[in-house]
Amino acid sequence: MARTASPFEPFITAVESAEALDGVGKPLAKKVRSAIKQPAKDALSGTWLGHALHPLLTDVVVGTFLSATLLDVVGGDEDGRAGARLISIGIAAYGPTALTGINDWADTEPVDDGIRRAGLVHAATNTTALALYALSLKARRSGNRGRARALSVAGATAIGAAGFLGGHLSFAKGVGPDQTIFDPGPDEWTAAGDVPEGTPTRVVVDDTPVLLVRAQGSLYALHDRCSHRGCSLSDGEIDGLEVVCACHGSRFDLRDGSLKQGPATAPQPAFEIREREGKIEIRRTD
Repeated sequence: MARTASPFEPFITAVESAEALDGVGKPLAKKVRSAIKQPAKDALSGTWLGHALHPLLTDVVVGTFLSATLLDVVGGDEDGRAGARLISIGIAAYGPTALTGINDWADTEPVDDGIRRAGLVHAATNTTALALYALSLKARRSGNRGRARALSVAGATAIGAAGFLGGHLSFAKGVGPDQTIFDPGPDEWTAAGDVPEGTPTRVVVDDTPVLLVRAQGSLYALHDRCSHRGCSLSDGEIDGLEVVCACHGSRFDLRDGSLKQGPATAPQPAFEIREREGKIEIRRTD
């Protein structure tokens, strides 16, 4: 059955095709990657949380802003004080939310022009929403309720558009989810090839990319697609009993895939491994 096109597909296509945005996006992302170092990198990425931090913080900003708009539309805030407090909370939460978002975007944009451009428009639309709600707050404090309501509704429209683009980046472009979750690897012993001493090697086993390495006299096997942004771990370096991702520096224990350093937020799936009659075989550990 043919897929039904979304009514918003022309908008997405236009955003992702806007090459003019690259003149701003590429140097901006490069500066962000250069500026954010460890341990701030792990803090902003959500390594300590176990998943991306940005979506959690967006709930605060979107929730408070839209709650203020709902009070404006349906009533219940005659003196405007509740709406003003909600907007103030949203403004206070906006800074850390934007910082976590630009950190995630900067890690991902080099591999996909569409992500670079959609992320930039997402950020610009969110900034527009912030400005509109700030102006609405100013109008409330000056007693101009009609102007405050109009600006609030305009801000809600902008934040809705930004949320749509954010959803597209997460669910259509895969920015944020664990990149290993949909191909867990074989659950029965399966042939996986041979491995030179100390050299990270990528093989494909039952459609799953697998990193094989012989280190310090033992064999190890991890899912080769980094859980952070999908880079091949076989392109990285072996440091003792850890593999270091070449893209963003995430470190995983070769023995069990546990996360030693972000910006990854999820551990790397590990496989049982054995040699039989000169052949290497692997299977999932769970």
